[in-house]
Amino acid sequence: MYHLLKGLHEHLTRKEEFSVIIIGLDGAGKTTLLEKIKTFYNDTPGLSPDKIGPTVGQNMGKITLPSTILQFWDLGGQRGIRNIWSKYYDDCHAVVYVIDADDRERLGEGWEVFDSVLSAPQILGVPLLLLANKQDSPQSLSVEEIRHDYEDWHQRKLESARRDVRYGEVENEASARRERIASLDVMGISALEGAGVRAAVDWLFIRVQNSRRETQKGAT
Repeated sequence: MYHLLKGLHEHLTRKEEFSVIIIGLDGAGKTTLLEKIKTFYNDTPGLSPDKIGPTVGQNMGKITLPSTILQFWDLGGQRGIRNIWSKYYDDCHAVVYVIDADDRERLGEGWEVFDSVLSAPQILGVPLLLLANKQDSPQSLSVEEIRHDYEDWHQRKLESARRDVRYGEVENEASARRERIASLDVMGISALEGAGVRAAVDWLFIRVQNSRRETQKGAT
């Protein structure tokens, strides 16, 4: 009887685990975000910003929420190691793309990489959150400005594609992303100060739960 009750208790109190990848250009603040999440949700605080260096490979962090465990994978953003991202796509339950809203010179590069993420078929139905980081800087673009900047960049890319002989192929690919872009959630955060970080985690908690339920419905 003891083992039966123990097994029932473990079943009822078991927490589902979801994998979240954090990606973006190098210097966008991905590791600072992960360490701030660990500080907010774990007994042991994450690293302070002055002890964080460039990520070569990956950093990991896990937090426990009601009924859920979120496992975060912070992946390096340097040009030479971005090819590892796709290896995580098949097993992730949510994607966080961090953009440096204070670095206007690299926004174009950031959007080019972000567009390639949107094009990945493995994460077409996976919750995707765009975070406009470094909102603590007075020069940082706001959430609306970030959204408009990406939309303008994407429009320029389409106009350039129309002059290409392969426009029909590009248009077909772009149409698959339009719906996602229109419903894209963009949130402003300061990974350094922590502003907006809890709201971003709440968003992930809700979306992975909803995504799981939709997957279960589709399987029945």
